[in-house]
Amino acid sequence: MSSRLVRRAFSRPRSTPSRAARRARALDALVDEVAIERFHEAHGHPELPPVAVVIASYKERDSISRVMQQMPKQICELEAAAIVVVDGEEDGTAEIVRAAGQYACVAPVNRGQGAALRLGYRLAREHGARYVVTGDADGQTDPADLAVVLGPVVDGSADFVNGSRRLGTTASNDAVRNLGVVVYAQVISLLTGTKVTDTANPVRALRAETTAQLTLDEPQYQASELLIGAIMSGARYAERPVRMHERTSGSSKKGGNLLYGLRYGRVVLRTWLRERAARH
Repeated sequence: MSSRLVRRAFSRPRSTPSRAARRARALDALVDEVAIERFHEAHGHPELPPVAVVIASYKERDSISRVMQQMPKQICELEAAAIVVVDGEEDGTAEIVRAAGQYACVAPVNRGQGAALRLGYRLAREHGARYVVTGDADGQTDPADLAVVLGPVVDGSADFVNGSRRLGTTASNDAVRNLGVVVYAQVISLLTGTKVTDTANPVRALRAETTAQLTLDEPQYQASELLIGAIMSGARYAERPVRMHERTSGSSKKGGNLLYGLRYGRVVLRTWLRERAARH
C-alpha cells in the first residue's frame, strides 16, 4: 500500500461525528497495516524474545543510536529486543535501529506517540513477546530501569508497573512541568482511588497480552490512558523509582507547558469517564 494513498485519505473532508469516528478508526487501521507490511518486508516474520522494549520515535535520529547502544540484551534474565516505531517521518532512524540488530517499524504518517506505542504493542504480541517494557527515544530514560519496572511483573507480584521520577530522580529544572507531574498524580490518585506519584513516566512494564485487553484509543498522551485503564480494570498496580536524565540532543515534541497540560488533562478526564461508564 502506498503512503500517498494514506495521506490522501487523511485529507478528505470531515463527515458527521459518528461517521467521522468510524472513518478515523478505519484510517488508523490502514496506517497500521501499511506499517506492519513494511515491517515484514524489512524483518520477515521474526519470533521475538520474551521481552519487547517498545519505543516510539519522532525526529530522534540524533539520539536513537546511543539508545540502541545502551539497550540490554537481557532484562530480568530474559532475552530482550527493541521495537522502535518511527512515527511518520523517516529520518534515518530505522536504518540506525536495524544496524544495531533491533527492529524498526515505520508508520507512513505521523499520528502521535500513543498510536506509535499501540502499534508497537501489537507487533510485540503478534511476534511472540510475553512482556512489554517501554522506554524513550530521546535518551532521558536509564536502561537499567527497564529491569526495575519489569521485575514485579515477571515475579507475579504486579500486573502493571509504572516508573516514578518522584520516587527516583529527575534532571529536569522546569518548575512548571515538575509541578504538573505532582498535580496530575494527585488528580489521578483521587479519580482512581489508587496512589500514583508519576502519571507520564515513559518507563513502564506489563504483560504483552494485557495491552490487547485495555482500550487504547488516544493518538497522543497515551501514558495516562494506559495507566487509568489498567488501574480501573483491576490490574495490580505498583510503582518503582526510576531516573530521568537530561535530553542528549533535539527538543521535546510535547509543546508548551500550558497547551501540553490542557491536552493531557483532557485525556485524563476523557479516559476516566469512559472507564467509569464501562463499569456502571
